[in-house]
Amino acid sequence: MSEPKRIVLATRNQGKVREFNKLFAQLGWEGISLAEFEDVPEVVEDGDTFEANAIKKAVTISTYLNLPAVGDDSGLEVDALDGRPGVYSARYAGEDATDEANWKKLLQELTDVPDEKRTARFRCTLALVEPGQEPLIATGSCEGTIAREPAGTNGFGYDPVFYLPAMDKRMAELSAEEKNQISHRAMAMQQLLEVIQKNKQ
Repeated sequence: MSEPKRIVLATRNQGKVREFNKLFAQLGWEGISLAEFEDVPEVVEDGDTFEANAIKKAVTISTYLNLPAVGDDSGLEVDALDGRPGVYSARYAGEDATDEANWKKLLQELTDVPDEKRTARFRCTLALVEPGQEPLIATGSCEGTIAREPAGTNGFGYDPVFYLPAMDKRMAELSAEEKNQISHRAMAMQQLLEVIQKNKQ
C-alpha cells in the first residue's frame, strides 16, 4: 500500500487538523500541522478577504518548507452586523481572545436583534499550493442563525451559538460525522477535491 501524500496544513489548530484529516482520507492524503515543524514563520493574516489570507498562508508555508500546503481562512458572517466578524472572527473580542469571549461579544451585540434577523453563515476559503504552482482555490458556506444562548460541547469557535434550523441543533451539538456532512469546511473541501480531480485531467 502506498504511503499517503503528506500535505502541510497551515494551522496549529488541532480541531481543524482533525476535520481536515477526516476529509483528506478520501484522497489518501495525510495532513500534518505546523506544530510538527520548528521555526516556521508566523503568517500575519492581514488580508481583507478570506481568500487573500488563505493564499498568503499556503504560499508562505509551501515556499518555506518546499512542500504542498493548504491554507484556510474561515469565519462567521452575520447579516445584522454587515458581515462582521468576518475575517476578524478569531480575534473579534481582542488579539488573544478565547472562543467564549468572541461569541459572548457577538451575543451582546445582537441582544436587541429579533430572531428572524439573526441570519448568518460560516464561510471557508481553502488554497492548495504545490511548490512553484498557482494556488487552487475552493470555498464553502453553511447557513444558519445566531442563537440567544450557547449549547453543546463539540466543535470550537462560534459553534455553540450557531443554530442550524434544519437540524434543530447548534453546530456544537453535532457529532463529528454530522458536522463533516454540512460544515463550511466540508463544503470547501468537497469543492477542493473536485478542483484537484479536474486539474489532474
